[in-house]
Amino acid sequence: MCVLLVAGPNFAFAAPPAHPAPRKHHARVVEYVDPAKDDITTNDDPVVRQIAVDALGHEKGSVVAVDPTNGRILAIVNQKMAFSAGFEPCSTIKPFVALAGLEENVITRDTMIRVGKRRYMDLTEAMAHSNNKFFEAVGSQLGFDRVQKYDRQFGLGERVGYNIPEEQPGWVPPSPPSFGGVARMSSFGEGIRITPFQLASLVSMLADGGVQYYLQYPRTDEDRQTFEPRIRQQFDIAPILPDLREGMLAAVLYGTAKRSYDPDGEQDLGKTGTCNDESVGGRLGWFVSYADQAHPKIVIVVLLHGGSRIISGPHASEIAGRMYRSLYERNYFANNDANHNSQYADSVGSQ
Repeated sequence: MCVLLVAGPNFAFAAPPAHPAPRKHHARVVEYVDPAKDDITTNDDPVVRQIAVDALGHEKGSVVAVDPTNGRILAIVNQKMAFSAGFEPCSTIKPFVALAGLEENVITRDTMIRVGKRRYMDLTEAMAHSNNKFFEAVGSQLGFDRVQKYDRQFGLGERVGYNIPEEQPGWVPPSPPSFGGVARMSSFGEGIRITPFQLASLVSMLADGGVQYYLQYPRTDEDRQTFEPRIRQQFDIAPILPDLREGMLAAVLYGTAKRSYDPDGEQDLGKTGTCNDESVGGRLGWFVSYADQAHPKIVIVVLLHGGSRIISGPHASEIAGRMYRSLYERNYFANNDANHNSQYADSVGSQ
């Protein structure tokens, strides 16, 4: 079919512009910094530290790595940020709200909660995709008093380290936040100030079956030689942990943390968090995780801060994924097993 357009006597076609309008390009702004420039490095595991520094690159962020079996801090990259007064936890608060909901029989792993007009989710899917509506509902059913009780029991608002004078206690609000109440407190951590050390302590507790160790950061040869784990408290949560871990594994396999997945290496479990933090300005990207599920060997907390849209939980999980891959390639996990076996043999031989 051929269509012929004919202009009438009073109609004129617009002339093409002499110069085409320039396209607007929205550049992705990334802050390039040296996050490790002011760090004291002598107290860190050199292998873990170098891998963390390489993975973080020149991004404005911090990495804290901990041995979940004894609470020993392995590395702190960007110590100034890690030792600051705390940040909004964003969605990394969700596993601990879920833990409170499971413990209080508000939910089970199979509880279906309405998250949309014709959409329902169970705990695993809500954790995998970090669904806010699900955790707002759980928090609302728990109520502020119980949410605050569990936050404080887990160590929020308190120092979780032993003899770490730079550590800050963070903050738990004494009443429901004015913006969003307990619902938003349970989905974004509204009103809470949390440190990477507190998150590392909490994830270590999940990895170690409910045992929460004081975090320790040995800084002298004597401290390192005489190091002994110190239990802060022990929670009887082993029966419900599989329900929680399934969601953290799903987040890595196909959810918001899938950038951390390494099909050939150690399997990590984790939770992302992304939000705007008005107290410090800009965006936050969190990823909290441990590897592996059967025999946890390391907890990694990644925190990013800046104004770019790239600052997000999924991007933080990508950085952690680089660390897990590098650790695996350098046989860190195998060497760790050998070291533990050697220490065990030495202790048995001395009895």
